[in-house]
Amino acid sequence: MKSSLSSANRGADRLALAMSRAGIDVVFSLSGNQIMPLYDALLNTDNHTDSPVSPRIVHTRHEAAAVFMAEAHASVSGKPAIALVTAGPGFGNALGALYSASMSEVPVILLSGDSPISKDGKGPFQELDQQAAVSPFVKATFRLTLTEDPLVVFSQAMSIATSGVPGPVHVALPADVLTMDMYGMKAGTLAGENSSYFKQLLRISTLHHIALDAQEPPIANLHNKWGKLAEVLTNAERPLILAGPHLFRGARQKNQALLSNKLQAPIVVLESPRGLRDPAQGALAKLISQADTLIYLGKPIDFTSGFGGMNAVLTNQFVIISDDENTHDRGKACFAEKLKLSVALSPTDAVGSLLAHFDKSESLPCTNAGNSWRAAAIQAINHRQLLSEDDASNQSKGVVQCVTKSMNSLSSAILVCDGGEFGQWSQAFSHADIRLTNGPSGAIGAGLAYAIGAKIARPDLPVFAFMGDGTVGFHLAEFETASREGVDITVVIGNDSRWNAEHHIQVRDYGEDRTHGCELGKNVRYDIAAQGLGCEGILVETINELEQALKTSQATSIPTCINVIIPGAPAPVYGEFDFEESL
Repeated sequence: MKSSLSSANRGADRLALAMSRAGIDVVFSLSGNQIMPLYDALLNTDNHTDSPVSPRIVHTRHEAAAVFMAEAHASVSGKPAIALVTAGPGFGNALGALYSASMSEVPVILLSGDSPISKDGKGPFQELDQQAAVSPFVKATFRLTLTEDPLVVFSQAMSIATSGVPGPVHVALPADVLTMDMYGMKAGTLAGENSSYFKQLLRISTLHHIALDAQEPPIANLHNKWGKLAEVLTNAERPLILAGPHLFRGARQKNQALLSNKLQAPIVVLESPRGLRDPAQGALAKLISQADTLIYLGKPIDFTSGFGGMNAVLTNQFVIISDDENTHDRGKACFAEKLKLSVALSPTDAVGSLLAHFDKSESLPCTNAGNSWRAAAIQAINHRQLLSEDDASNQSKGVVQCVTKSMNSLSSAILVCDGGEFGQWSQAFSHADIRLTNGPSGAIGAGLAYAIGAKIARPDLPVFAFMGDGTVGFHLAEFETASREGVDITVVIGNDSRWNAEHHIQVRDYGEDRTHGCELGKNVRYDIAAQGLGCEGILVETINELEQALKTSQATSIPTCINVIIPGAPAPVYGEFDFEESL
């Protein structure tokens, strides 16, 4: 057998060393020709005295699943995560999932195999301008060259992924760069991060982040900016802060309550593709319509808030805190003279600066409504009074509440909610210390992959995932990944034998007699399919059976698929919330 030590100076080895030094302990991947040198190199990291971690490869059944797992792992761990895919179709399969990570503001590094750089333009196997294809989905994209150190490029990618608003970064790995002998080159040939070529190598995507140093010196002006913010809040009776998905995730979650107390304003994190109709946010639309001051804190002005507060009929003061140029431009266009303050600053830096400033400030903001408005806002967000409770909604709600009861009997847990109508019931009536949803992208089908990635990030916590029978079909084969990797998750499938969201759109928009193309097989046995893939599978038709199935799931150490037969129900719709009564 040939020893891999004989080729320990390859570009692939430099990249593997960079990953190890960065503390990357797991790589989610689907193999392919061009990335085999990196697979081999990951075996070599134990041979380096300065590589503290030997990354584990979790081999998935689809490239999109690898990216989804990396997204969940990064969300739960609070650290960047790696998805490694091959070139051509493998790279293409990853792009849809990468969009989800981008919209959810998660630092995923996508490493993709690529055709040899020495054969550019000559028609090599799977040649593709990956940087052009990936640019809309990432903060930056790199392509390794024959004169750049992969360790330096990877370090730069990690820095970009985590700075400012977190997000995905892509690095293309030409096959000849991975196999070349880096130290066989002439001294001085390898360029470092300050080289002019390296700077040209980086392609920034269309996110247009502001060059803060050129716009406003942060330290010199922030005191005045936060003083102006205090004035805005003092003149407010019903202020509301809208935050981006990344700001209070993971270890930063505690900052949400701290900042809300300092500014005496409720904070709402917007992360649902249903925007103001997010069932997890109760009477959010009504809450925004009653606010007289809206603060966009690291939150793009988009559909999730009604395109700049179209629903905010009483709002006469707007504030934007962001390092995204597009957000500031939209704010000026949407709010005109109502835009009282615009601060070009990284949202994460802004939270820290705000907490420090108002901790020391002698003139804290003091709203006229005070605690009564904040209490009413909490009631609105927690509002769950259904407009109607027919048998179907009771069944979906009952399944979710039964699982939640089992989950809450544990000291802590991770909750994953996929999209679709059953996913909306789970988001509305189930909560946990750590929760992952399909995010602003509106992607469906990631739930199983999310659950695997989350469990690998926190093996000490039980993981529960809600999926519909439509969404589970996207990556059903990943049950085999879960079994092979020993990931003991519990996946609850609400099986109503149709694409239920689209079915109800047809009923609403076209009528009962024009529903078609949304049917799925009647009572399909996803539980048996999971058994065939090495997992526990249980069929459930009653709540009593579900209670027993959950006990079985917690007693076993293998992944469990619970296939629950339910009638199809539209997403929950809540009745009116009376603000005047709650104030």
